[in-house]
Parts: sequence; structure tokens; C-alpha cells
Amino acid sequence: MQNESFPIARTEAEWRASLTPEQFRVLRQKGTEYPGTGQYDKHFEPGTYVCAGCGAALFASDSKFDAHCGWPSFDAQGPESNVAEKADYSHGMVRTEILCKKCGGHLGHVFDDGPTATGLRYCVNSASLDFKKSTK
Repeated sequence: MQNESFPIARTEAEWRASLTPEQFRVLRQKGTEYPGTGQYDKHFEPGTYVCAGCGAALFASDSKFDAHCGWPSFDAQGPESNVAEKADYSHGMVRTEILCKKCGGHLGHVFDDGPTATGLRYCVNSASLDFKKSTK
């Protein structure tokens, strides 16, 4: 993401100071957490999943489903549409990477094998997310 610009820009030192080591590895270095280890994989409370880097709203809880893949999965972006897509040719595969539109943080990937009407499965690292519980 060195040559890309996003509304929220910080130096590497600023990101390291504001994120946990795991969040930095995932969000800023495009890492992936081990399947089944993330705190939001089996989390199903009403609310909004936001970017752990900048707080931008990403996914509504009503779009979350259990894909049995070991990562939080969603079938649609939140109404704010703060998720950007980018071609990813790493690891000898062609995939679609998903990023936070506000800070450029790596979230995971989106696939077209979802079981709902959208046909999408946004496969997201828990380390890239925070959760804001619904107050309703």
C-alpha cells in the first residue's frame, strides 16, 4: 500500500503505536490470522463491525453468517460502503483483497461462493475488526 493514498494516513511508527502487534501484522502487513483463532469468528451479537485501525463502519451484524471457514464471514458490506476491493495475485492465486476505504487496512478477501442471495463471502480477519454493540 506504499503508493496508495487513503483519507487516514499515518506513519509506520504511528500505526505500530496505535495497534496491537497482531492488528499491525494483519492490517498493515497484509497478514492472515490462523483459522478459528479470531475473537469474532463465532461472534453473533447485534451491532456493527468496524475497522480496528480507524473505526470506519464496515459490516452490519445482520450480514454475518457462519461459513465454517474459521474467519468471520459476511454476505454484504455495511450501508456506508467503506470496503474497497483490489486484485490480489499473491501466493500464486488470483483473489480479490478487501481493504478499509478510510485507512487502507487489509481486511481479508471476498469470494463469490457465499450461500446467501448475494452470492458473496467477505472473509475477514478478526484482528482487523472491532465491534460496536447495538444499543437498540
